[in-house]
Amino acid sequence: MTERRVVVVGYDAAELLDIACITTSLGVANLHGVKPAYHVRLASPGGHPITCGTGLTLLAQETLERVAGPLDTLIVSGGIGHLAAADNGVIVAHVRRLARESRRIASVCTGASILAASGLLDGRRATTHWRWAPSLASRYPKVAFDPEPIFIRDGEMCTAAGVTSALDLTLAFVEEDHGAGVARSVARNLVTYLQRPGNQAQMSMFTSAPPPANELVKQVVDHVTGHLDADLTAATLAAQAGVSERHLTRLFLKNLGQSPGRFVRQARTEAAAHLLTSTTLPMAAVATRCGFGTVETLRQAFIARYGIPPSQYRATQSSTGARQI
Repeated sequence: MTERRVVVVGYDAAELLDIACITTSLGVANLHGVKPAYHVRLASPGGHPITCGTGLTLLAQETLERVAGPLDTLIVSGGIGHLAAADNGVIVAHVRRLARESRRIASVCTGASILAASGLLDGRRATTHWRWAPSLASRYPKVAFDPEPIFIRDGEMCTAAGVTSALDLTLAFVEEDHGAGVARSVARNLVTYLQRPGNQAQMSMFTSAPPPANELVKQVVDHVTGHLDADLTAATLAAQAGVSERHLTRLFLKNLGQSPGRFVRQARTEAAAHLLTSTTLPMAAVATRCGFGTVETLRQAFIARYGIPPSQYRATQSSTGARQI
């Protein structure tokens, strides 16, 4: 193999970031001298320029209908034009054709709708942008859409979540093709985190929503995130807030969509994930600092949230320069 042929499928109102995260990451990998190098091309129906959802125009390098395999990787971008693209028989037919000639097939964000329309995701578990997951699950009932993970790999088929998760997916491809060292170097050049595990939740409690509008809930949330090793039972939190446990639960469900107990567990688990990847603290110390009490309790919570034990998470996700604190 002299080069790895990668084709990114674009269309009108595709998302520019979906495309750029892929092409830039692979381009940076080439600058690191990977062998075989990636030969990346953007293909569009008719080879026409595509106007991205943000209004910028991209010139396609290939005519989708004329692209021929074998390909190393076929990647379908997402974007606000994904439903029109999924209803476009030409796009769907040629994606289906090229998938048969590709070693690896992937979609980013709502590009999963085009793979689903082609039948390539039937009977498979897949992810997409969390906002679109319910409607795509209804539109394509043969696909098991999971809105939680950053990306999912099912054999040769890979689906990534919203927008910048294309970085995570592409870095995973670089690591698979050329090793962790190269992937880490690419990530450093991109000034991005290497790398969020595929099963990490798309939405973190630290980034998913603005502070709750209800002042009492905000005060309780602030207390929880600042005192993870304290007694944070619903009864204790309610007593501190001066309300009944039932009333506090109602407020949490209304403002955060989850009970106080579930919020506490999520906060502790995400804090533990941060400590595991950024420090060399022993597992028992991480469990204690985050309020789990025992390593086994931490392990159970971690598996429930991320699908892997904390030891595996640390082994694969620890950043360089982790510190003892």
